[in-house]
Amino acid sequence: MEEIIKIVGVGVIALIIIIIMKQYRPEFAIYISMLAGILIMWLVFGRLSEIINLIQSITSKTNINNKYLSIILKITGIAILTEFAVSICKDSGESSIANKIEMGSKIVIISMSIPIISSLLEVMINILP
Repeated sequence: MEEIIKIVGVGVIALIIIIIMKQYRPEFAIYISMLAGILIMWLVFGRLSEIINLIQSITSKTNINNKYLSIILKITGIAILTEFAVSICKDSGESSIANKIEMGSKIVIISMSIPIISSLLEVMINILP
């Protein structure tokens, strides 16, 4: 509960500063937005490492290949970083760059997920008569 209060607090304080800064120095608003985003990511990093450790613990007890876990974690990281970059681009009025970042990250995610997709297809083929 304490963490969400910190996250919301950082967001609201950044929003107030951005609103004030836009009146006097609008070019600094994007820097404040980026700084707030980085600070929020830093606040949730501890939780993220807990989640990764839990997933690793579960996969070590099962027959899941660690290669697939690694791919899933990388894809999740790409999605989070992409969302951060896209939000910054849209906040600064560059939606066309944001769209290209999204498209590029989707292609990277699809290419990274090919081993998982092929493994699932092999399992389906073995199950079907």
